[in-house]
Amino acid sequence: MAKFEHQLTEMLRPAVEETGKELLGLEFISAGNNSVLRLFIDHEKGIDVDDCAEVSRQVSAILDVEDPISSEYNLEVSSPGVDRPLFELAHYQAVIGETIQVKLAIPLNGRRKFKGILESIENDTLHVVVDGEAYPLVFGNIDKGNLVAQF
Repeated sequence: MAKFEHQLTEMLRPAVEETGKELLGLEFISAGNNSVLRLFIDHEKGIDVDDCAEVSRQVSAILDVEDPISSEYNLEVSSPGVDRPLFELAHYQAVIGETIQVKLAIPLNGRRKFKGILESIENDTLHVVVDGEAYPLVFGNIDKGNLVAQF
């Protein structure tokens, strides 16, 4: 996770938790006047549109006061969905044995994208099996990751 996104997460987590929800993580997509700040929230009973609206109001108040983003942006609050984004090492630990997809910041063996079974995690290294071959992926090198929905 980028330093800026980490700072935003730490700033907004208490406001989200105040509503009884969990802030799984966020992403900031910088695109001039079309930038997006997207928060992913969860709750043991699930998330509905009213939950998203409540969190949006809470978070907007913090963002208006702190003003951490100098450009225009749209705030989106969402449930994680079936292709749940994975932000923290604990999120990956919760899906061991499942199919994940990750994009690395720095290529491993000339490759940045991996989609396979998360076999295990040792310290901060994920062991992902792609087409029968195991790859050790260092958590700190993961730019983006998500669970792959299986139907």
